[in-house]
Amino acid sequence: MFKWFKKKPKKKEEIIEREELIEEVEEVEELEEIEELEEVEKIEVEEELVEETEESEEVRLVEQIGESLDIEDEVEEEKEEVVEEKAPKKLSLFEKLMGGLTKTRNDISNKIDGILKSYKKIDEELFDDLEEVLVTADVGVNTTMTLIDNLRARVKEERVSEPNEVKELLKDEIKKLMAESKLNNKLNVEPSPAIILVVGVNGVGKTTTIGKLAHRFKNEGKKVLIAAGDTFRAAAIEQLEEWGNRAGVDVISHSEGADPAAVIFDGIQAAKARKADILICDTAGRLHNKSNLMNELNKIFRITEREYSEATKEVLLVLDATTGQNAMNQAKVFSEVANITGIALTKLDGTAKGGVIIALQSELKIPVKLVGVGEGIEDLQPFIVEDFVEAIIK
Repeated sequence: MFKWFKKKPKKKEEIIEREELIEEVEEVEELEEIEELEEVEKIEVEEELVEETEESEEVRLVEQIGESLDIEDEVEEEKEEVVEEKAPKKLSLFEKLMGGLTKTRNDISNKIDGILKSYKKIDEELFDDLEEVLVTADVGVNTTMTLIDNLRARVKEERVSEPNEVKELLKDEIKKLMAESKLNNKLNVEPSPAIILVVGVNGVGKTTTIGKLAHRFKNEGKKVLIAAGDTFRAAAIEQLEEWGNRAGVDVISHSEGADPAAVIFDGIQAAKARKADILICDTAGRLHNKSNLMNELNKIFRITEREYSEATKEVLLVLDATTGQNAMNQAKVFSEVANITGIALTKLDGTAKGGVIIALQSELKIPVKLVGVGEGIEDLQPFIVEDFVEAIIK
C-alpha cells in the first residue's frame, strides 16, 4: 500500500508536465500558424502591391501614349495647316479670267478711267477719246462706232450728266452686243455620241485646245477619243498623242502626209466600236487659199455626215487672241467655207488685244464658247459674257 501511494504523485507530475508540454506544442503550432498566416497575408499584400504597381504603370503608359497621340495629332494638324498655307490657292474661273485679261484690262479699263476723270462734263470730245481707246484695244472700227453711237444715245435718253456714270453704261452696251455668246456659249455635245471638228490655221493653238478639251470631258466622266487629222504639219501627230497621254485619252492617227479625211473616217469607226461619248477631230490647218481649205473641209464634212449622221455636231474655230484683227479675218474666211458653231479664243493671257472678242460677236454673230487664259491643262474655260466685261472694264 505504501509503495503504491508513493508512486502516484510522480505520475501526476508527469501528467502535468505532459499537459504543459502539449500546451507548449500547441502554442508553438499556433505561433507557426500565425506566422504562416502572416506570411500568406504578406505575400497577398505584396502581390496586391505588385498588381497595383503594374496597373498604375499600365495606366501611366496608356496616358503617356494618349498624350503622345494627342501631341502627334496636334503636330499633324499643324503640318496640314502649314501645307495648306504654303499650297497655292486654287483660283476660281473668274479669278483665272481676271488674271488672263490683265493686259487687256490695263489697256482698256485704266485708259477709260483716266479719260472719265479728266472730264467735268459729258461732251463729244469725251466720246472721241473713248472711241480711240476701244479701237486701239482691237475692238474694231465698225464695232467701236456702233458702241459709241449706242452709248451717246443712251446718255441722251437717260439724261446722264456725270462722266463717272458713263462706264457702267458702256459695259451694259458691250454686253448687249455680245448677246449671241450669252445665249449660245455652251459646247453642243448632248446627246451623245457627239463629234467636235476643230478647225483653224496652224499656230493658233488647235492641238493644245484639243488636249485640254479631252482632259475636261474625261474628268466629267465621258469616254473620249481623238482623231489626229492634221497630217500635214510636222510633229502635229506626235504633239496630239502627247496631249492624249496627259489626258488619258486614245488617239487615232495615220502616218504624216496621209489624207485627213481618211483619219476622220477611221476615228468615226473607232468611236462607234468603242461606244465613245465624244470624238474630237483635229483638221488640216493649211490656209494657202480659200479653195484648198474648202475642198479639204468639205470632204471631211461629207464623211462625217455620211458615217456619223446620228452624232451631235460642233464645228469649233480656234483663233489666236494675240493676232487681234487678223483673227477677225480668219474667222470671216472659215465662216464662208464652214458652218462654224463656236469659237475658242486662245492666248488671252498674253495679249492686250482681248477686245477682239467684242468684234467677233458684233460683226460675225458667232458665239465665243471657250477662252484660253493660261498654259495649264485646266486653263481652257467656258466663256461667260458678264465675267469677260467685268474683267476688261473694272
